[in-house]
Amino acid sequence: MKDKKSDPEKTSPLRGIQVLDLADEKASFCSKLLADLGARVIKVERPGGDALRNNGPFWKDTPHLGRSLSFWFNNTNKLGITLDIEKRAGREIFLRLLKKADVLIETFAPGYLTQVGLGFQVLCRINPGIILASVTGFGQTGPQSAYKSCDLIAAAMGGQMYVTGDPSQPPLKLYGEQSYYTASLVAVISILLALRRRNMTGRGEQIDISMQEAVASTLEHVMISYFHDHVIAERQGSLFWNREFCMVRCKDGFMLVTLFQHWETLVGWMDSEGMAEDLMDDSWKDEAYRLEQLDHVIDVVNAWTSTHTTHELFELSQLMRFPWAPIQSPKDVLESPQLKARGFLGSVEYPQNGKRIPFPNLPFRYSSLELKSPGRAPLIGEHNAQILQGELGLSDIEIVHLRSKGVI
Repeated sequence: MKDKKSDPEKTSPLRGIQVLDLADEKASFCSKLLADLGARVIKVERPGGDALRNNGPFWKDTPHLGRSLSFWFNNTNKLGITLDIEKRAGREIFLRLLKKADVLIETFAPGYLTQVGLGFQVLCRINPGIILASVTGFGQTGPQSAYKSCDLIAAAMGGQMYVTGDPSQPPLKLYGEQSYYTASLVAVISILLALRRRNMTGRGEQIDISMQEAVASTLEHVMISYFHDHVIAERQGSLFWNREFCMVRCKDGFMLVTLFQHWETLVGWMDSEGMAEDLMDDSWKDEAYRLEQLDHVIDVVNAWTSTHTTHELFELSQLMRFPWAPIQSPKDVLESPQLKARGFLGSVEYPQNGKRIPFPNLPFRYSSLELKSPGRAPLIGEHNAQILQGELGLSDIEIVHLRSKGVI
């Protein structure tokens, strides 16, 4: 008998968990993952202009959509309301929502929630089991806690940029907003652990997450080398940190190859095509010698790989158990037969015309649970009526009054 697919709405891992999302781009990916795992996430945005920040040219002809591409990616499966928590009426509504919430995620400057009357002690009086996750540039304490931050600053001050790039050039920043995603992943793990602890104790938790620390915690060999050998790692360009891997050019792109594993097999392969040059000499069998003359090895390997396509080298290297891989473009990734076979790409509704566009699913599977498909990010205040009237019971007159006062 075939197993029937489970209903995501009934079996999602975080079904029944309610999240209030006050986060900007620093932690939107955190609440996105919780929503995709089945939590009911209500994204709370300021009314008016602040909710329209980060407008990009993609939306220039649809100002009512007022969203960047990043926003549409990081806010799938969420509900959206507008609410000004700096106004008394806004705070009162927010606290009513808080009574039913399990998690609150925020990215304000340290002390801001306390200033507006929503500090953790106040939140705990309303909801003793609330889990407050605060993601900031430098954490809630310390001499730099009040400093402004962004992805670029976190990458710089977390030590990531120093070891990224070519040794002859200034440091580089990794593509995208990796500091935000790293901090968001740390936040998700912290929240899940806090939920587990609350199940045992009944108590909530305040979680303090620093983007700088989140980045610094991922530096792996850089920190180990410094702690153990007192060596400050240098930028290696296209070389892996231990010089085992290198990126080389092919006819149609680039390839990640190993330089020293299966050395004799590699140079024999190159020699069979008449392109090993002097690497067949016995002196090159000494790994220490190869390390000393690494630039020459790379030049010879580059000249050989440039005569092949990435597909040719990948298929042959796999047969010979070489851990090689093509450097794929986003187009290559999305057309990957492996990702297609696993159903990695889903689709979401495009709000301008109602059509569906490709969108990545979650990068993991459960054997007995069906995860939610991506649902598009909310429009500004899209669920005001559903939540404020349908769930909190506000009347039409109250809604009109709140809107006139700029509360929603």
